[in-house]
Amino acid sequence: MRGLAIILAATVTTLLAALPAPALPARDMDPLAREFAYCIGRLSATMEHQWLLSDPASDLTERQRGAMISLLETVSPPDQGGALMTLRLSAKFAHADLLRRAAFEQDPAHAETTQKYAGNALGRCRSLILT
Repeated sequence: MRGLAIILAATVTTLLAALPAPALPARDMDPLAREFAYCIGRLSATMEHQWLLSDPASDLTERQRGAMISLLETVSPPDQGGALMTLRLSAKFAHADLLRRAAFEQDPAHAETTQKYAGNALGRCRSLILT
């Protein structure tokens, strides 16, 4: 299992390194566009995690992700597409790691803390949309 994690981490690092540099640092972006981009990443990771676990909640998560994409498209300047995609991918990989650790962590206390953190981050995102 650890070998697979190392290979996956190397692949992700390689893919992220191949992305063009963001036009603006995240701190200089519109805060709403930045938050929507982070949330799309979190919802994407959650949806994929739910698919892997055959969780029927993935349908709702997919709809929420679509709504969040619409919100981002509404507020994002056209010249920030690359920077926003970088944020989306960063948030997705970080949230996927949280979900993986929450699901498979051997230490129950650590798994619970990680699950709460991931749930709180996702809850903030879900509070931004009507479902």
